Amino acid sequence: MISLDDAPELAPYHDEPAQLPSGAPGKVGVLRLGFERRDGRTVLADLYRQAPLLVQRALYWDEAMPEMACIFMLTTSGGVLQGDRLRISMSLAEGAQAHVTSQSAMKIQQMDANYATQIQDITLADGAYLEYLPEQTIPYRNSRFVTYTRIRLPETATMLYAEILAPGRKYHLDGEIFKYDLFSSTLRAARPDGPDLFVEKFLIDPGRFGVDRSGVLDQFHVFANVVLLTSPACAARVYDQCAPVWADDVPLAAGVSRLPNDAGLIYKVLGPETEPVRAKVREFCALARQEAVGRPVPPVFSWR
Repeated sequence: MISLDDAPELAPYHDEPAQLPSGAPGKVGVLRLGFERRDGRTVLADLYRQAPLLVQRALYWDEAMPEMACIFMLTTSGGVLQGDRLRISMSLAEGAQAHVTSQSAMKIQQMDANYATQIQDITLADGAYLEYLPEQTIPYRNSRFVTYTRIRLPETATMLYAEILAPGRKYHLDGEIFKYDLFSSTLRAARPDGPDLFVEKFLIDPGRFGVDRSGVLDQFHVFANVVLLTSPACAARVYDQCAPVWADDVPLAAGVSRLPNDAGLIYKVLGPETEPVRAKVREFCALARQEAVGRPVPPVFSWR
């Protein structure tokens, strides 16, 4: 079983909270989702949930893909708290299709001791299709958060994975831009019976290494990382239609790169605010879906 407690970047933060200790009951969130295709549509065939993580039932609101199960991940707490240990696992059987998102932004609450971790384990079978597109992550002042995501899928499966990182509560009091202590994210992908396709890790420690420098974030505040894992043919079609973006008036920057070992594509977006970045992420995901399954994305919900 994977543990992040020994991650070197967490070495300064092993003090225990004065309230509930880390990993205590109520602080170990577990979510297990298993999707299968039955009678022409995907169902949530396996569900296990342990607070503070929660899923209620599969919905079918996507009019362009009415056979696809759509899931909202919920939390029973006010966000991610110090000492939280979250584990999320998803599996898609052959031909299953799922869209998984979150109820709202992930708010990593202010911390005065310890840290929070999240481990995600995702497995796709042949012909499966997954859109894992949670809302943005907002790290509050002095928060420490480490997330590790492992994906296993065959070449016939397709997965869209996105994370959008805000600089903090930008307009809270005097502003919390890059006032968090630590944000670390690792993504590892592999074939079911083979070696790693790639590993990517980015670690942000604003107190030690300023991120408002050229070559890091410079003038930008919001960062999006989108990964399309798919067949080489589908990746090539998306790549050919995805031009780099540099807009001085917004400002906004975006670009796509090929992943090693024919794994797919990685698309990165930088912007000063969340909404323009989300719009570019949605644009890329719409293109990827069209090429992967031949379906458009539905209109944006007015309340999202």
